[in-house]
Amino acid sequence: MKPADNKKQPEIEKANDSQENVNGIVESVIYRSEETGYTVCSVKVTGHQDNVTVVGNCAAVWVGETLKARGKWVRHKQHGFQFQADTITCIAPVTEGGIEKYLGSGMIKGIGKVMAKRLVKAFGEETLRIIEKESQRLEEVDGIGPTRRKMIKESWNEQKAVRDIMIFLQSHTVGTAQATRIFKHYGNEAIALITEDPYRLCRDIWGIGFKTADGVAMSIGIPPDSEMRARAGIVHVLQTLTEEGHCFCTDDELIDYSQKLLEISADVLRSALHHEIKRQALVQEMDRIFLAPIYDAEITVASRIRKLQNTALGFPPIISDKAISWAGKNMKVRFAPMQEEALGMALSEKVSIITGGPGVGKTTIIRALVDVFKARNLRVALAAPTGRAAKRMEEATRHHASTLHRMLKYIPTTGYFEHGTAHQLEEDVFILDEVSMVDIQLMAAFLNAIPDRSCLVLVGDVDQLPSVGPGNVLRDMIDSNAIPSRKLETIFRQQAGGWIVQNAHRINHGEFLELPEDEEESDFFFIEAMDPEHAIKTMIELVKTRIPRKFDFDAMNDIQVLTPMRRNQLGSENLNAVLQEALNPSGTEIQRFGRKYRVGDRIMQIRNNYDKDVFNGDIGRLIRVDTEEQQLVVDFDGRHILYEFSELDELVHAYACSIHKAQGSEYPAVVILITTQHYKLLQRNLLYTALTRGRKLVCIVGSKKAIYIAIKNNEIHLRRTALKERLII
Repeated sequence: MKPADNKKQPEIEKANDSQENVNGIVESVIYRSEETGYTVCSVKVTGHQDNVTVVGNCAAVWVGETLKARGKWVRHKQHGFQFQADTITCIAPVTEGGIEKYLGSGMIKGIGKVMAKRLVKAFGEETLRIIEKESQRLEEVDGIGPTRRKMIKESWNEQKAVRDIMIFLQSHTVGTAQATRIFKHYGNEAIALITEDPYRLCRDIWGIGFKTADGVAMSIGIPPDSEMRARAGIVHVLQTLTEEGHCFCTDDELIDYSQKLLEISADVLRSALHHEIKRQALVQEMDRIFLAPIYDAEITVASRIRKLQNTALGFPPIISDKAISWAGKNMKVRFAPMQEEALGMALSEKVSIITGGPGVGKTTIIRALVDVFKARNLRVALAAPTGRAAKRMEEATRHHASTLHRMLKYIPTTGYFEHGTAHQLEEDVFILDEVSMVDIQLMAAFLNAIPDRSCLVLVGDVDQLPSVGPGNVLRDMIDSNAIPSRKLETIFRQQAGGWIVQNAHRINHGEFLELPEDEEESDFFFIEAMDPEHAIKTMIELVKTRIPRKFDFDAMNDIQVLTPMRRNQLGSENLNAVLQEALNPSGTEIQRFGRKYRVGDRIMQIRNNYDKDVFNGDIGRLIRVDTEEQQLVVDFDGRHILYEFSELDELVHAYACSIHKAQGSEYPAVVILITTQHYKLLQRNLLYTALTRGRKLVCIVGSKKAIYIAIKNNEIHLRRTALKERLII
């Protein structure tokens, strides 16, 4: 039996409309959605020869518990009679057998099946009371010392608190992971704090949105036209716009959007807007409304750029002609005129920008600059937004490179970076790569951390997708003409990546792909697939067999599948499930959040986690699953990072990923799926970004029509930012 989530619940025939009660012992949990609480479990019910299948939403359910459900009997077309519960409550077991199953189900850290048997043998029906009231006695059991006893007690307390929170919020699709975060953030005051202001949930807890918080607010009696709701709604609308890349919204549009969301009067909303501005959560500048941190970031970036430009260099000026000549001889290369111009600019200006597409020599220039500056005994810092981009930078220059987050050293306890205005970095020269990926807030933090006397070189491809976060920093800087910049256009990387580079530039100029006649010598392929099923079948063959056999690439480590979107048949979620079964079908596994996590899986972090020092887009390999301690370990480039099972909504599989997620990374080989099913997302910069992720091999699977649509659609979605004008002033 493979039950569906409540997002798409099974087709059911009514068998009996009357409400009944079902009481019994939970024998097994067949399916549970950690996100929604939708559960299918097998229950041993007195008076029934066979176990009863109970389906419905509940706060939490564990094997061995006594389950009480109220609902009605229905007949599922495939699975027969089931009990469809409107309400489900669970009570801890009281018999020795029930307690052993309960504790052995994995609900408590430090207790597996073997330890559960020992505990019940030692304490019998008093076992749960001992854990609750006399936990020090647990050390009487073989295998339990002070450390494990403490773990068991803390886990027991957390389970109780999380269940209370879930019962309080169970009608609002708050899952186990979110309830756990609520408990860890608010502690024992969680329910009181939520009752006081339910909208704090969407402000404080990752994974809980405004809709859920608003539902909680309505259920506890917050009036629909209350100012609390209006203020929360206005901030939510602005936050949603920043997630789309905007830095501001006009006041009239903000009121209009908020009215559509909340269905309350404009007068109430304008009063709420006034209060949010007064308490400095929002900033008004003419008719534009900003979230305060976004406004501050724009002001900071503009003022820091001017300060850098107007402060004398902290080291003697470098004679660029001599330095360029020396660098060419040292590297055994001959720079093209455009490269010499870019080098001369970077060596003579306090702040400069170098941009251009693939294969035009940006990396060569970075290496030359590093060599020149180091030859002058200057301290050079290299950085990039992602770990993969930093690693690539380091390999090219043979000089240490860091991610921006690690360079700035985030302090989880304070929520700030260690390096900033009060404690700046000490290097003389800073070279930042992949600047198109850097949003306005991260750029502000970086600029605050570098000394006024330093030299700054910004490098990136302005034609790639802009940052996921708010702003269009690189484009705004270039368009302002306030910072000296050079765009490299001559292609050099013909031999190493001929067809990839040529086609990337063809796309960028609005021209259709040129397909090689001799595929034996090519690094670029196109395979027609007119429907999703054909595309998926072809993709699996390429990743699992054809590419590894022909090009000697490792399917698990060297090949990345890219797709424009996350959801639907050709989205990364479905492709990951398909690829996991093809590439890693067996191994120790656990199931959470609708995914199977198996030892050996390729894994991606999807949010910045400063406590663990892992960041959005980092890719690793799952190396250990510990069901007893409810933890797993992911290897991120030699760093072993521990995750609680409740934290697994931060991790997704990385066999396939969206093109946005791949930005800043390069892979030996990429397989790009692009069909008309992706119609709404087909844009030139999206296809261009995807193509430029492949270092040695690119294979596009899909339709020529979809490629044509993408190439011809150069309508760049305008982001509302004010950085350009702030730099001009």
